[in-house]
Amino acid sequence: MADGQLGEPFKRISVDEARELIDSGTVKVIDVREPSEYAAGHIPDAELIPLAKVMANPEAVNYDNVVFVCEAGARSAVAAEFAASLGKQNLYNLEGGTGAWRKSGFPIDK
Repeated sequence: MADGQLGEPFKRISVDEARELIDSGTVKVIDVREPSEYAAGHIPDAELIPLAKVMANPEAVNYDNVVFVCEAGARSAVAAEFAASLGKQNLYNLEGGTGAWRKSGFPIDK
């Protein structure tokens, strides 16, 4: 499992690190925002699974090798922590979330 800050069972990554992982094709991107936020713009090929659904339906997150993303990085950290509690591995939290991704000039789908 990725080593996180202060013993977190996931790794916090920058937008550049996320882009490298995404471009390598080795991770799935899960966006845990609400549908309206997702519709306003999201990382290309990100799967929408709102945090409430993740928490209520653990089967919704049946993946290893996941970059979790929200708008700023807080909800996605909760999702990554939850996925780790289910035994999932190679989990990442995009620090700064979609906002940081957008600010970096990386592509956004609508």
